[in-house]
Amino acid sequence: MFSNLPPVTKALLIANGLVFLLQWALGDVALAQFMLWPPGGGELDGVGFMPWQLLTYGFMHGNFAHLLFNMLALAMFGAPLEHVWGDRRYLTYYLVCVAGAALCQIGVGMWTMSQGGEAYPTVGASGGIFGLLLAYGLLFPNQRVMLLIPPIPMKARTLVLVYGAIELLLGVTNAMPGVAHFAHLGGMLFGWLLIRYWRGQPPFGKKKGPPKMRVVR
Repeated sequence: MFSNLPPVTKALLIANGLVFLLQWALGDVALAQFMLWPPGGGELDGVGFMPWQLLTYGFMHGNFAHLLFNMLALAMFGAPLEHVWGDRRYLTYYLVCVAGAALCQIGVGMWTMSQGGEAYPTVGASGGIFGLLLAYGLLFPNQRVMLLIPPIPMKARTLVLVYGAIELLLGVTNAMPGVAHFAHLGGMLFGWLLIRYWRGQPPFGKKKGPPKMRVVR
């Protein structure tokens, strides 16, 4: 399976695996400057927000299970998209979703600090993965997919709606505070916007109205 993966998906899998090994060897503190920190707060030993963190955080993971599930989803949803879009557009889409998720998470972190709460650094490719999930649901809406937990088959568009609703519910209720739910939603949002931009759809393209008619008298 790995040998048949398209080049960008394979490179992303390798990069995430190598970074995880680096985290294991050096420790998270040594790589803290590559995590996503909220501006103006949450600094650790002088480490705060830096622009490169909008992308680098997406190659780091909290534990092996976190890495494993993200990489399985990357291979499952990313490979078909790369075959359709080509490597350049696919990589652009993925990185935009990762950065968009980071911007949303930064907004949530700054709001949390304004309410007197404490913001923490964010790691994980989940923002990009959720962006891929959304694109897969848009391009292959009727393709049946199987959830891992629980093992339920459903159409891709249904899976997107279910996951989006769950993430919104968990984010609003703060039922799982250790997970960046709004970053996941941010990845989906920016992915949706980029697809509409490519397609020339509102709010980026002009909506065509009825054709103009000339009245002959």
